Amino acid sequence: MRTQVGIIGAGPAGLLLSHLLHLRGIGSVVLERRSRAHVERRVRAGVLEQGTVDTLVAAGVGERLLREGLVHRGIELRHGGAGHRVAFERLVPGRAITVYGQQEVVKDLVAARLAAGGDVRFEVGDVAVHDAGTDRPHLTFGGERLDCDVIAGCDGFHGVSRASVPEGVLTAYERDYPFAWLGVLARVRPSAEELIYARSERGFALHSMRSPEISRFYLQVPAGEDVADWPDERIWAELRARLETVPGFTLATGEIVEKGVTPMRSFVAEPMRYGRLFLAGDAAHIVPPTGAKGLNLAVADVRVLTEALAHWYATGSADLLDGYSDTCLRRVWRAQHFSWWMTTLLHTFDSDDAYGRRLQHSHLDYVTSSAAAATTLAENYVGLPYERDLPGPAPAAAEDDRNEGTS
Repeated sequence: MRTQVGIIGAGPAGLLLSHLLHLRGIGSVVLERRSRAHVERRVRAGVLEQGTVDTLVAAGVGERLLREGLVHRGIELRHGGAGHRVAFERLVPGRAITVYGQQEVVKDLVAARLAAGGDVRFEVGDVAVHDAGTDRPHLTFGGERLDCDVIAGCDGFHGVSRASVPEGVLTAYERDYPFAWLGVLARVRPSAEELIYARSERGFALHSMRSPEISRFYLQVPAGEDVADWPDERIWAELRARLETVPGFTLATGEIVEKGVTPMRSFVAEPMRYGRLFLAGDAAHIVPPTGAKGLNLAVADVRVLTEALAHWYATGSADLLDGYSDTCLRRVWRAQHFSWWMTTLLHTFDSDDAYGRRLQHSHLDYVTSSAAAATTLAENYVGLPYERDLPGPAPAAAEDDRNEGTS
């Protein structure tokens, strides 16, 4: 079997890449080890940057997003007994964020790929990368072989793509944080119209939402915490203690339908390419979720890769492919810094002494009182503009010409 681009992973990065390539007349096959039901229901990120929304809409997969997504034009920073709104509409006019769960993005992309006749294979085992350092790479899976021009590794932090790169090629930059996030999904109407980032001496808390009826919460907990130690009553008590710190605010509670503990880490692998293997999304980088950048970075990566591949197929020039890693890493490191900055700004650290805590309070006071500091937060939070816009799709071609996984 042969295709132009072999894609490992049917998360947002792999599916969006496949769809964007399809719009440019480039064929692909997507291989995913999990079931379709699993990838369509796993709860992950929920904050989409302005550029991510624009990309999905332009790609024709934004109809439900525009109808059901919750547009937010600000966030609240809560500390010291007061709430402070960071107003995107004033600080970065015309740009906002949209709350729309990653699982919903995946559902929309799966539906679009299948409706277009795309080849997306779920529950595929034993995927392996071969000859990525040559001009004849191929994948094997379940006793089959897929020859392709290039391979896109979109299979996450623990996937096979990055692990298949020979030792010594990649340099890893990483930092583990001494705490984790306990994430909670609850069947209760949100208690606020916008996200609340709350810093208290008890630790960080985040009030978010997924719909007008479903709320999402996060609590800072010690690294390695066992979710079994957090019965519902304890969760609600701790959320109230960390969020009900301003006059007039009462946290609504309800049925908790899902909970889990997420470790906090920063990670970047450089370069994001080995020969004909290109890494995208969590396969190449991880950010702590405080800055809401994980999914958005994946979208940015595949935009760059789409344009580079389209240029290569159209002209034979590998200039953009050769620049893929450097182009992506400029945005990745900006997001790394912003995510680290938000994390250190809002979380409590056991290593902090009284001096460190006073510095943190001073920094929060500055961010919430200075237009310049608030603008820095706002423009990074809603997402920096892309270096270039994606051109429109290529003229329609016959399905065989697009080589969508033909044998």
